[in-house]
Amino acid sequence: MVRVTNSVASKRSRKRLFKRAKGFVGDRKNHLRLTKDAVLSAEAFNYRHRKLKKREFRSLWITRISAGAKINGISYSKLVHGMSLANCRINRKRLAEMAESDPKGFTAIANVAKLACC
Repeated sequence: MVRVTNSVASKRSRKRLFKRAKGFVGDRKNHLRLTKDAVLSAEAFNYRHRKLKKREFRSLWITRISAGAKINGISYSKLVHGMSLANCRINRKRLAEMAESDPKGFTAIANVAKLACC
């Protein structure tokens, strides 16, 4: 009896795996056993880092807003508290962008927050 290898499906699955390992360095891109481990671990890190990226960006925005607020003579926490009291709803991403590219507009927002807070 002839041995059945199911070569079409095997080749397809290997091809799919090697495609996901494109750009890997050394034997991790073209040796099946090493590639399986490399792809598995890369996908695990990918999942984890998608979550971390959100935290890191929020932290960056807060740092930029804080720097802009200090220039205008108010702390970050007082700025955010004053904005909430003044019912000024701008998210941190836009505020950080404004602090960097539009200092006059950010100053106006900071003044509104100062009036509402103090």
